[in-house]
Amino acid sequence: MSSSWAIGASRRLLGGVAGALLSLVMMPLAAQAQAPDQAPAKPARQRPPPLAVGAAIAADGVLWTVGLDAQRRLVLQRSADAGRTWTPAQVLDVVGDAVSADGENRPKIAFSPQPGVVVVTYTKPLPKPFTGDVRLLRSSDGGASFAAPVTVHADRSLITHRFESILFDEQGTLHTVWIDKRDQEAAKARGQAYRGAGVYRNESRDGGLSFGPDIRVADHSCECCRIALAAAPGGGVAALWRHVFNPNERDHAFAQWSASGVSPQPAVPVRATLDRWALDACPHHGPGLAAASDGGWHAVWFGIHQGQAAVRYGRLDASGQPSVYMPVRPLPDPQAEHADVAALGDRVVVVWKSFDGQRFVLRAWTSRDGGRQFELRDLATTTQLSDQPRLLTHGGRFWVVWRDVQQTRVETIDVP
Repeated sequence: MSSSWAIGASRRLLGGVAGALLSLVMMPLAAQAQAPDQAPAKPARQRPPPLAVGAAIAADGVLWTVGLDAQRRLVLQRSADAGRTWTPAQVLDVVGDAVSADGENRPKIAFSPQPGVVVVTYTKPLPKPFTGDVRLLRSSDGGASFAAPVTVHADRSLITHRFESILFDEQGTLHTVWIDKRDQEAAKARGQAYRGAGVYRNESRDGGLSFGPDIRVADHSCECCRIALAAAPGGGVAALWRHVFNPNERDHAFAQWSASGVSPQPAVPVRATLDRWALDACPHHGPGLAAASDGGWHAVWFGIHQGQAAVRYGRLDASGQPSVYMPVRPLPDPQAEHADVAALGDRVVVVWKSFDGQRFVLRAWTSRDGGRQFELRDLATTTQLSDQPRLLTHGGRFWVVWRDVQQTRVETIDVP
């Protein structure tokens, strides 16, 4: 890993979380008092709170979130008034599964076009480090109840099946895409080198009741960055992920498919970014993707280009390659991290969080002309540990969901 990037990132992180972590791990002074003949008790060490959440908006405009509570239970909450009030947490029965909820690997929620069908996915960590299974809970009664969790993929090896993303396409097919290391393990058994991991996917034509075969999308993905999915105009799905191009350049790759329209043969990924960042580690910093009104794509990603670390915005053409008509631009914030992007026609919004030395700031970059020009807005601040912002669209508006230790904030953005 680049030492300058790692040091800078560590300084930003430590500066922001030191106070919050201190309050989490230190016991109250009164609780530390000991009788004279007793040895001082060591303060109980607690893990940082699991703040990563998934969010989606139902057809009726109600916002749903899924994440872990303070007891690390998987819970659903709903808000019908843009986050001003929330329903009591609904605990989901995961039959004893541990659930990953740590930034890039969060629980997800999606609504089928079929009335009443809701699915929740999460990664269940397995005993071996960095291994896991993608699990799914399904409701057919609008979330009133959920069936027991099932494993989505056919492969049951004790390997990485993690960092899943889900999306229902216009025809109601559920697409699940995840990071998978079966081919890395197979190469290792043959004594062969293998860069990174792989990207696999499958489909469910019945809203999560059953799943088709595991299909390899690409070899040599990055191991620990989220996969961005977006619905393709006219049907189908597009994906953007951090990829390890030969020999070790961690740029981004793009692929697109329609339901049951991809051969099970490995896909040839399209190179979508040209930072040429040589790195033998995973930066845990995945991209964002949204369909553009002209048939291309809006993309945001983090990388180091010619020694400059930045989150960048760029346009991709319909095939996923960098646009020759619009230049790549860094976001107007050198501390920006974990950006997301969404579009409604020519209206485009990019959101991210950054740390200014004392607090985390939620910012937005808004455009009315398809990304040619942007305006910067500050939306919210917190001194607490916080999740990555989640950007949604509904009813002609943009919604940002941002959770910290104390609350889940919802900001709505109007772009006239």
